[in-house]
Amino acid sequence: MYRFVQHYFSRAWMALVFLFLYLPLLFMVVFSFNSSRQDAVFTGFSLRWYEALGRDNKIVEGFWLSLQIALATGVLSAVLGTFAAFVLVRYQRFTGRTVFSGMVNAPLVMPEVVIGLSLLLLMVGIQNVFGWPERGLLTIILGHTLLGMAYAMVVVQSRLLEVDRSIEEAAMDLGARPVQVFFLVTLPNIAQAIVAGFLLSFTLSFDDVVISEFLSGPGVNTLPQVIFGYARRGINPTIYAAATLLISVITIAVVTYSVWVARQARRRTQESQQAQQTFSDAAALV
Repeated sequence: MYRFVQHYFSRAWMALVFLFLYLPLLFMVVFSFNSSRQDAVFTGFSLRWYEALGRDNKIVEGFWLSLQIALATGVLSAVLGTFAAFVLVRYQRFTGRTVFSGMVNAPLVMPEVVIGLSLLLLMVGIQNVFGWPERGLLTIILGHTLLGMAYAMVVVQSRLLEVDRSIEEAAMDLGARPVQVFFLVTLPNIAQAIVAGFLLSFTLSFDDVVISEFLSGPGVNTLPQVIFGYARRGINPTIYAAATLLISVITIAVVTYSVWVARQARRRTQESQQAQQTFSDAAALV
């Protein structure tokens, strides 16, 4: 009886958690097709807000700006995070390792307000001395990369800890140089983690408001900044349409990545089974 109650209670609790998380998103998607501006009564199906979205230059320009920033941030974060993870995992002792580890992990626990304010003071100081860079696209990318690199590093580091070092040692025994070992052996083994770090950094950058507010300049507004500005002035169903499109794109990207990961895992399992079968057949012949 106790197990029966515990089983159904856990399922009911999980269902409530999912409803709490995703029911607001469902309401937003539904009201993006509402024919009126009312946010409490669904008066009829209409695509007027999607048409208005296409005519809203602020949202369109903010979307393309956010996309450029997120792509650049994702690439830089994945590359820098991979190098940082490789250093921390493969080099256990070097001067300044503790300081380096603390500096890389600091953005994970530091409030974004503090990061944004400190970067703003840094950029203003550099601009006063050198006259460059002006606050805008470049400064936002640098700020987002600082945050995204830390998350990418954690993802890649966890994968590097699982990689079998004997494979790399066997490659070096066969004459491969350290650089060749990294690109031909290590990199393919951590490729999925790098892609995951890229996607995580891309999402964090595309969604960021706080750091962007500190580092953006006049006339440079990302999509989250535009949406936040609209939300402060009142209800605008165009925001619902924009958010619905973003949810759709993100869902497709996540599903596509999950399918790719599942296929890669299935392929590796099949190759491992084939290798074991080949080894067993060879041993039987001997």
